[in-house]
Amino acid sequence: MTLNILAVGDVVSEGGLDYLERSLRRIRRERNIHFTVVNGENASGVGVTAEQARRMLDAGADVITLGNHTWGKIRITDMLDASPYLLRPANFSKRVPGRGWGVYDGPQGLRIGVVNLIGRVSMDPNPDNPFTVADQVLAEMKADVILVDFHAEATSEKLAMGWYLDGRASAKGTGYITDLGMTGPARSILGIRPELSINKFLGGLPRRYEAAEGPCKLEAAVFTVDTKEKRCLAVRQLLL
Repeated sequence: MTLNILAVGDVVSEGGLDYLERSLRRIRRERNIHFTVVNGENASGVGVTAEQARRMLDAGADVITLGNHTWGKIRITDMLDASPYLLRPANFSKRVPGRGWGVYDGPQGLRIGVVNLIGRVSMDPNPDNPFTVADQVLAEMKADVILVDFHAEATSEKLAMGWYLDGRASAKGTGYITDLGMTGPARSILGIRPELSINKFLGGLPRRYEAAEGPCKLEAAVFTVDTKEKRCLAVRQLLL
């Protein structure tokens, strides 16, 4: 069959979460989406609460992935252990709660694997090597379709991971996009008031980041996969 997979960029702040709740089911219906992955690590600005994660799942996310702000709201640890639908990067230390990958039921009995990884270039945590961890996960994972959310800063590291997994993620033909974007306030820098980011780059005193105000946007991508040939046929950006 032809499988349409929706990947939604970082949900930022209550504004972004509200926009996701109002938009996601309509997008899934209009674009015949079979499976949806949402990155939700910034729903609280920095981090995500269990209540916010549940709202994303209720809105239509099949799986939520996280990143370097996984521990921004430390109480999320209980949900990370309890829910298979909330993933933190697989190359975090094995000492921390949660899981970094899972295999989920798709249409017509298909098994859909999702892997969450984090980069090491210009990121805050000190994770294991994402390339070797990807090897370990893919060797263990039994799935018809494999999706990888690589949460990283450097374009070079993202491109390297894309080439490294080519033919193994959605085997034979891997669909790739460098930057999904984000879901949140449109007039912002990654959902944050622009002056706060500018202050950081100018070398000003550290200030607490605050979400920008105003209308929101949703940025995502739709991957179309031929499950028989195990080949990604198309990648289309979605900007609302």
